[in-house]
Amino acid sequence: MLKSILIIFFIAFTNGVLSSPPDDPVNCTSTDTNCTITNAYGAFPDRSTCRASQVLYPTTEEELISMVASASKSNTKVKATTRYSHSIPKLACPGGQEGIIISTNKLSHVVNVDVENKRMTVESGLLLRDLINEAAENGLALPHTPYWWGITVGGLLATGSHGSSLRGKGSAIHEHVVSMRIVTPAAAEEGYAKVRSLSESDEELDAAKVSLGVLGIVSQVTLQLEPLFKRSITYVTKNDSDLGEELIRFGKEHEFGDVTWYPSQKKARYRIDDRVSMNQSGNGLYDFIPFRSTLSALLAANRATEERQEATRDANGKCLSAKLVTGTLKAFAYGLTNNGTLVTRYPVTGQNNRMQSSGTCLESEEDALRTICPWDSRLQYQFFHQTAFSISLSNITSFIEDVKKLVELQPQALCVLELNDGILMRYVKASSAYLGKTEDVVDFDITYYRSKDPLTPRLFEDILEEIEQIGLFKYGGLPHWGKNRNLAFSQVINKYPNADKFLSVKSKYDPQGIFSNEWTDQVLGLKGAVTILKDGCALEGLCICSEDRHCAPSKNYYCRPGKVYKQARVCAFQG
Repeated sequence: MLKSILIIFFIAFTNGVLSSPPDDPVNCTSTDTNCTITNAYGAFPDRSTCRASQVLYPTTEEELISMVASASKSNTKVKATTRYSHSIPKLACPGGQEGIIISTNKLSHVVNVDVENKRMTVESGLLLRDLINEAAENGLALPHTPYWWGITVGGLLATGSHGSSLRGKGSAIHEHVVSMRIVTPAAAEEGYAKVRSLSESDEELDAAKVSLGVLGIVSQVTLQLEPLFKRSITYVTKNDSDLGEELIRFGKEHEFGDVTWYPSQKKARYRIDDRVSMNQSGNGLYDFIPFRSTLSALLAANRATEERQEATRDANGKCLSAKLVTGTLKAFAYGLTNNGTLVTRYPVTGQNNRMQSSGTCLESEEDALRTICPWDSRLQYQFFHQTAFSISLSNITSFIEDVKKLVELQPQALCVLELNDGILMRYVKASSAYLGKTEDVVDFDITYYRSKDPLTPRLFEDILEEIEQIGLFKYGGLPHWGKNRNLAFSQVINKYPNADKFLSVKSKYDPQGIFSNEWTDQVLGLKGAVTILKDGCALEGLCICSEDRHCAPSKNYYCRPGKVYKQARVCAFQG
């Protein structure tokens, strides 16, 4: 009851309030030197601290070239970082504390809008929000985007970010890239750095479109846009009895549709989302509720409730809270409005730029942390794991049935997911990018509680771990490059048939490896393993089945000094 009351209070009183904007992920003890880098959530999967000797802020491509040249000449590790740094893995960590960080905060301009050819060129530090708005002001639209607009163009491309669609080129933003300028190391006779200009006719663009940041730093991107259009959205909730088959049909029928699954409630929410004519009436707005400014006191109360439920193993309390959360969000149409204030009817129709993405907690002034983006790293009231993997359409029905079997074994187990609005399922088409999707897929996005103590097991952790392993290992799921725990990336490079082509371009662009770090070398299969073997490693997804101390099929999975938690089913699908 408490959580539902808090949500209602939040919706009623925080829509439009001020909010402390998120902190910069780079913090230095003196002027731009002796720095640490984190992500938007304040913790990497292994909870380590990433350090750098300094941070640099280029304002032009020329300055960026000079900075990369200096690092290349001295063989100094370097990594790019963005304004809000929303990637969960350690993509932005330079290799060692002597490395440097180059922030794209000030490379955030629109370079050119070509209305006739429907193309826009932008700098890589431009926020998705600003790209969407600038396009709309010129009568244009980037049809597919992630739902959160607080990410930069360079960041979303590096991690393969996407919306939801199986139509046309699909929902991945990199499929709409027609050219790119990327600054890479170079030989001494070339000044130690140079700009590589790539177009659609260059095969190397398929490496640069999804690069994990290991090729260099993107300075400019040109995107192919479309004439601005309207979208019409209706939400429908149904029983999940035929979800496996319905997922495939639904994805092919609706251009921007997605599905959210509530397994413990045996329900699925279908977002019927399609393109309509600009002549159709409606000025709808989608201001997604979880991306709005939130009162810190309410977030603190929510966290205290969930920690108490975890400590007392209160499954009934979690399920009650989950039903109240999902019911309340449904009552407020998840943030959809017909007129900017209320939802009076379905469908809600509005321009694409007003419906495709949101994040109004960023549009704020400092208010001493009274209100914040819910996941603000300074307070960590929302502290969570996020598992995201994509499964081919041919395997969707079987995966759904496997999850349902786990729900039958433990009917209350997945209420912990429904507290975060269930499992979001989006559609992504096969890509030509070497590290993009290898076939048409459904992407599963799962957010769940993370303990502040890395050695404390979560409620129903065994069920959640099994779902993760079924998706990744039984069905060969591809992890989202910007999310996930370490185990998701174990030997992942073997799942990409064009991995050798990507590594060849990497070797050509950055032969010294100054843009690589330990984590990217492990993920790309170049050096060592991404898993970390230590007491309790399985609790945080840092290790996979290897020995009894960490995990073995039908044996000991969760470990902490002096205590072992036995879970019978976990790891069964890894062999």
